[in-house]
Amino acid sequence: MKIYTKTGDRGTTSLVGGQRVPKNHPRLEAYGTIDELMAQTALLRDNLPDTETMKPYRDDLLRILDHLMRAASYLATEGDAPKYLPPLGDDQVGFLENRIDAMQATLRPIAAFTLPGGHPVVSLSHVCRTVCRRCERRTLTLAEEYSVPQSVMQYLNRLSDYFYTLGRKLTDEFHVKETYWVYDKWKNFYFCTA
Repeated sequence: MKIYTKTGDRGTTSLVGGQRVPKNHPRLEAYGTIDELMAQTALLRDNLPDTETMKPYRDDLLRILDHLMRAASYLATEGDAPKYLPPLGDDQVGFLENRIDAMQATLRPIAAFTLPGGHPVVSLSHVCRTVCRRCERRTLTLAEEYSVPQSVMQYLNRLSDYFYTLGRKLTDEFHVKETYWVYDKWKNFYFCTA
């Protein structure tokens, strides 16, 4: 099978089920951004050392890649096609919530904004968080005009929280200091580290 089909040469592509739409259709914007998030998630996973300490995070990210493929599939369909797709719902959202809670329980409480950085994998986690937020925005735009399962929106919202928490947890795992952005009306703003 050839990788190129030439069917998209005029700027259209097929949704799951065969309907042809322009390549800048809101559905493609939404699931294309999820595709971008998948690539960033894989890059984060590939940059985590293959050690016993990092194994739970690497396993989480592989599972999340499966969930994201499911989410993208839902966004790439119209009509009856979603009933043939693997589920994306309470179990997948619950998985994220459980992982967030477990990581959060080991972290210091904070009352300031954390800034990305300190270690490449921490920064990559924040890249995933910001791309995930863009996925949410693109999916919300799609939902203004087309049917979108609520479970996709809920999953993406929780996933951005997961990546934020993971970034904080990896800061601890790699023994780097968190940098906080603190606003003070007398000093304007300043940075401090934990």
